[in-house]
Formats: sequence, C-alpha cells, structure tokens
Amino acid sequence: MGKNVVLDIKGYSKTYGGDKKAADNINLTVESGDIYGFIGHNGAGKSTTIRAVVGVLDFNEGEILIDGHSVKNEPVECKKLTAYIPDNPDLYENLTGIQYLDFIADIFGIDVEKRQSLIQKYAEMFEITDALGDLISSYSHGMKQKVAIISALIHEPKLMVLDEPFVGLDPKASFTLKQIMHEMCENGAAVFFSTHVLDVAEKLCNKIAIIKQGKIIENGTMEELTQGRSLEEAFLGLLQ
Repeated sequence: MGKNVVLDIKGYSKTYGGDKKAADNINLTVESGDIYGFIGHNGAGKSTTIRAVVGVLDFNEGEILIDGHSVKNEPVECKKLTAYIPDNPDLYENLTGIQYLDFIADIFGIDVEKRQSLIQKYAEMFEITDALGDLISSYSHGMKQKVAIISALIHEPKLMVLDEPFVGLDPKASFTLKQIMHEMCENGAAVFFSTHVLDVAEKLCNKIAIIKQGKIIENGTMEELTQGRSLEEAFLGLLQ
C-alpha cells in the first residue's frame, strides 16, 4: 500500500502584534503511517502551528491541507478527518464521561453499534470503564485526559494531532496511548504531536521536525537527524 500525504503544511506563517513571527514559513509533510514528532522549546511556535492545523487559529500566509483538503476553505471536511487533543483539554464538566463521549459521537454521526464497541475498547485499555457514569467534574486531570483521548478516537481519524500528549498521563496510560498511535498508523492514519520529552519522541517517532523561534531548523527521519547520537544530543547541538 503506497503512502499518501495526510498533512501538508506549505509556507505557513503567523504573525502576532506587529512583526513578531510565531511561525515563519513552515513546510512539513506527514504521510500515512508516520508518527511525526514536533519538538522545540516553550514559545518556539509548536502550539501556534498545531492550532492552525486543526482550524482553531486563523492564518493569512501559506496553505495547510489535510488529505488534500484545505483547512482554510474546507474546514468541516478537515475536521471530519482530524482528531485534536490540546495540552489541557476542556471537557463539559456537567456531563458524565459516557454522556460526553456520546455527544462527540453524535457530532461525527457515528452509529450506535460502532461507537459502543470503540468506547468499550478504549475505556478498557485506559481502565476507566467503571468511571464513565460519573460526572466529569469529579475526574482527576489524568482521567479527563483519557476521556479526551477516547473522544478523539471515536470517529477513527486519518490524522491525530496532539499537543504535549504525555504530560499528566500516568506511565500505564502513556504506554496505552503509544500502543494506540502505532495501531492507528498501521491502519494508514498518521500522528503529528508536539513534545519536549525527547526520550519519548526518540522511541516513538519515525520522523521529527525541530522548530526554533518560529522556524523549522531541521526535519527528516529519526536516523537522518540523530546520525548515531541520541535525539537529545542532536537537538541541543542544533540549538547552539
């Protein structure tokens, strides 16, 4: 099965307050099967880029395509194909876990049988089946994150976009999320996520882009970037 381009960022720039470019002429291609890590210091432009990809942040310069559809001109089509998990997910606290997941499934038009089997599968993987009847307001941060992840998977997205996904997850939940990422990619989807946990990126990703002060300073396969060094050594070397 040939790889197809799931996410194509072409010449994307975003300027805040006059002339400060938070993202400066970013070009990235994520193909089906890729687990693509987006790394850089806080304030480097990771979240700005991610929020443009998922349609949360408007932009004037450049083009972003998801499976060939324009984020700018075909936003609904792009959202159908994409799942987004921000670094601090905001859920509806006055719903129970299962009510929230049903609400998201309704938005995406997922039939009852399919949603039930997917919710059951992922709730068991994350060990939160027993808590789905409880109000989200009673959940810990980690539990809310698990529900957010499950809600993002219900419509079987082609592109999963995550902003610092492992912050706040316990080791077992982190392992489960990595399993799910691999499973998605084996089925032809792609994952694009930001992180500054370099050892996680090194073990998980097949491709990496490094962003510094809004510019991509290096991107390619993990082998190309590290060349026998650790990702941490490569990253710190590039930032000097």
